[in-house]
Amino acid sequence: MDIVSETRAREASTPSLLNAAVHRHRAASSAGLNERLFTLAFSGLVYPQIWEDPEVDADAMELQEGHHVVAIASGGCNVLSYLAAAPVRVTAVDLNMNHVALLRLKLAALRALPDWEGLHALFGARRHPGRLALARGLLDHLDATTRDFWLARGAGGRRRISLFAGDIYRHGLLGRSIGLGHLLARLHGVDMAGLMRARDLAEQRAWFDAHVAPLFDRPIVRWLTQRRFALFGLGIPPEQYRALCGGDDGAMATVLRQRLRRLACDFPLSRNYFAWQAFARRYGEPGREALPPYLEPANHARVRAGADRVDVRHASMTDVLAAMPAGSVDRFVFLDAQDWMSDAQLAALWQQVGRAAAPGARVIYRTAGTTCILPGRVPATLLGAWRYEEERSRELGARDRSAVYGGFHLHVLR
Repeated sequence: MDIVSETRAREASTPSLLNAAVHRHRAASSAGLNERLFTLAFSGLVYPQIWEDPEVDADAMELQEGHHVVAIASGGCNVLSYLAAAPVRVTAVDLNMNHVALLRLKLAALRALPDWEGLHALFGARRHPGRLALARGLLDHLDATTRDFWLARGAGGRRRISLFAGDIYRHGLLGRSIGLGHLLARLHGVDMAGLMRARDLAEQRAWFDAHVAPLFDRPIVRWLTQRRFALFGLGIPPEQYRALCGGDDGAMATVLRQRLRRLACDFPLSRNYFAWQAFARRYGEPGREALPPYLEPANHARVRAGADRVDVRHASMTDVLAAMPAGSVDRFVFLDAQDWMSDAQLAALWQQVGRAAAPGARVIYRTAGTTCILPGRVPATLLGAWRYEEERSRELGARDRSAVYGGFHLHVLR
């Protein structure tokens, strides 16, 4: 197979992998239609930045030198930030070829660019006149399949690499959805970036309660939050929607207001880069930047040294684990993927987790709801091998600066 054909085949496989993960109902049913709309939305770039706090992940995993971590890649910020925590080896897995290509580009930047300034210009700075040239200069440092992916033309007819002519975080499904949220707020007279003028937590809370909280009582906002397709851009698939609102569509506006208030009000802006992206659509200003760990200057040498210890794969997590030697994985990171899974898919995943787990292995993941979703769904013969750290999970979840999930969960091999 030639390189162009292979690239097209890999891109074409993204929808089929997502379909297998998400589709549970007949296409002609309402639930089936929502599932297919979701997989269509998720077939392109979704998360330029991941929305799970990697510092919480690193604390939960207690990473040590030589650990083998298998993680869902998403935007790749978590994978690279684990390198800042300890000299670990990471296998990064994703169903979406766009996420795979983005992480491979980030790794190429770490290997090819000599200093932190170049990496920051690509993935940290709000504006940089040489960003596109820097990105193009990395193409020769990519494998042929990934290079052809970035040179191919996207849905708008432009080459994908041209995303770096502007701010990469304003692209992708999530970036566009945040932009639409800002537009909706402006139509109601609210500039979301006003939060960034707050000087402390008290001012953050006062500003949010005065300007943002009332938006969720507006009829158009309540109507939109009751439409499941309208929340696909926030990465909420149909199964997660049900978990979030408990089956009451009218409760979704209240849930989203609570989660957004936590993001805006529970952590100082000086250290919450998630709030900066959500409310200001950037990582801050020079001298006042909040950055993901992999972009912090103090971590650059460690992250760069670890770039060659990251293996990125376009596949399902279950399939990747099934091909690994028994007892070879120390840490598993599933993000919120299990919220999407059927009971059969969960059982198949945990069968491979148990087989691949090394002594003392740990599994971490998040859920839309607050409770652990595995009891009663994963066979007790599989789940019984793991100790659920309930109190530690609550403590870690309360520290997650992204604040968008209801629960953080940690399991330790007995």
